[in-house]
Amino acid sequence: MASGDARVAGIASSIRVIPDFPKPGIMFQDITTLLLDPKAFRDTIDLFVERYKDQGITVVAGVEARGFIFGPPIALAIGAKFVPLRKPKKLPGEVIYEEYSLEYGTDKIEMHVGAEEANDRALVVDDLIATGGTLCAAVKLLERVGAKVVECACVIELPELKGRDKLGDRPVFVLVKAD
Repeated sequence: MASGDARVAGIASSIRVIPDFPKPGIMFQDITTLLLDPKAFRDTIDLFVERYKDQGITVVAGVEARGFIFGPPIALAIGAKFVPLRKPKKLPGEVIYEEYSLEYGTDKIEMHVGAEEANDRALVVDDLIATGGTLCAAVKLLERVGAKVVECACVIELPELKGRDKLGDRPVFVLVKAD
């Protein structure tokens, strides 16, 4: 975590917490208020860019939907391509997918065939890591086509849900750990 950087406090304070959304007992971490704060938004992108600019990343894979907000500016700044990882039936053309478990049932994450190549060095970006299911599926999908996932990057982590455990020894970098 980038807790030693003063910018992290500004990012953390710009994230609104909405109790009981979308259902009772959930403390929703709302990044829309971060996006309304140009300094916090820029600091978020800058911290990720500073971390990854010299790591030879060739592709940034953004997880739908909020990974689409943070991933493209990071990709542009470090000179990498951006690949959207989407929910089922959202991408035209041929896709490959990875299925993952939800609390009740399963879901899939899809990627265009040929979007990633063997030997790509990938960064997976999402706004939040909770249970780790979506990130784990994203990593497996990228690894299946031969990409090397360098790290997963998230703005927020909900540590009590132990999402890192699902990712095993794959590195995860987060800016803010939610209480």
